Amino acid sequence: MFFGEYPYKVDEKGRVPLPPKFRRQMKEGVILAKGMGEKCIAVYPVAEWKRLSDSLAAKAVTPANLRKLNRAIFGSAFSTSFDGQGRVTLPVSLREYAGIGDTAIVIGANSRVELWSEDDWKTEKTSAEEQASQIIESLGE
Repeated sequence: MFFGEYPYKVDEKGRVPLPPKFRRQMKEGVILAKGMGEKCIAVYPVAEWKRLSDSLAAKAVTPANLRKLNRAIFGSAFSTSFDGQGRVTLPVSLREYAGIGDTAIVIGANSRVELWSEDDWKTEKTSAEEQASQIIESLGE
C-alpha cells in the first residue's frame, strides 16, 4: 500500500526520485502510464500492472472495445526501473500529458503511485478532500 505526499525536483534529464519506502515495494521495476481520467502519471509495481491487465482481459466487453481499451492504456505505458539513486526517467510524452515541469508531486494512491504537476495536484487535492466524506457516506461506512 502506498500513501503520503512528497514534492520532488525533476532533473534536466527528466528523472525523478520516488520515496525509499515506495521503492522497496517496486524492486521488480515499474510501469509508467497515463492516469486514468486524470492528468497525472500513474506508477504501478509490475505485479499490480499484471493484475490490472488480467482484470481488463476478464471483463465482458466486445473484442473491438477491448482492443480500443488496450491501445489507450497499454499504448502509452512504459516499463522502467530505478537508477542507482532511486530515480525513474519520465518519458517526455507522459511529462507533457501530466504538465509536469521542474517539480513533481509524488503521492501514494493505495495500490499505485501518482505523479502530478504542482498546480494540478493542488486542485485535485482540494476536490478530493471536499468529496471524500460524501463518497464515504455513500458507501455506508
